[in-house]
Amino acid sequence: MKRGILLLTTACALFAACSKPATETAAVETAVDATVRGAELLAPFKSDLKQALTSGMQEGPAAAIEVCSELAPGIAASLSVDGVKMGRSSHKLRNPDNAAPDWLVPLIDGYASGGNELVPHAVALDHGRTGYAEPIIVQPVCLTCHGSELDEGVAAQIATLYPEDQATGFNAGDFRGVFWVEFQE
Repeated sequence: MKRGILLLTTACALFAACSKPATETAAVETAVDATVRGAELLAPFKSDLKQALTSGMQEGPAAAIEVCSELAPGIAASLSVDGVKMGRSSHKLRNPDNAAPDWLVPLIDGYASGGNELVPHAVALDHGRTGYAEPIIVQPVCLTCHGSELDEGVAAQIATLYPEDQATGFNAGDFRGVFWVEFQE
C-alpha cells in the first residue's frame, strides 16, 4: 500500500513539474479572452464599414472616399459606447484624426516593419483596460484610392480632403493599418 502511495505521489509530482504554472495558464486564458472580446467588439464596425464602402464603390470612387471621410468616423463613434472606444489607424495616415493612441504605436510600427506577424494582438492597458488591434491588409479594390497609380479625379479629391495624405503607394497584400478597440476587462 505504501509503495502504491509513493508511486502515485511521484507520478503527481512529475506531472506537476511538466505542466505550466497556474499563473502562466491564467495569463494565456486572459489573453485569449481579450482577443475574443476585442474581435467581437470590432466585428460590427468592420461589417458596417465594409457595407458602406461596398455601396460607395458601386456609386464610384468619389462616393467611397466620402464614406471614409464622413461615414467611417460616425460608425466608430456610434459603437464607442459604455467604455468602449474604437477606430482605425495606420503608419501612413490619410486622415490625421485617425492618429493612433499611444498603446497602439508600437504594434503599428511592428506590423509595418515586419517585426509583428500580421495577426490580431491584445495588450493590457492601465486601469483594467485592454487594447486590441487587427491588421488591415490591402485588397485589390483598395488600390483605387490607396494604390500607386490613382485616377486624376480620385487623386484630386483626396488632395482636397486630405492635403497631407500619406496613404497611397500600396500594393495588394500590403499592411495598410489597423482596426483597434479599447475596452474594460
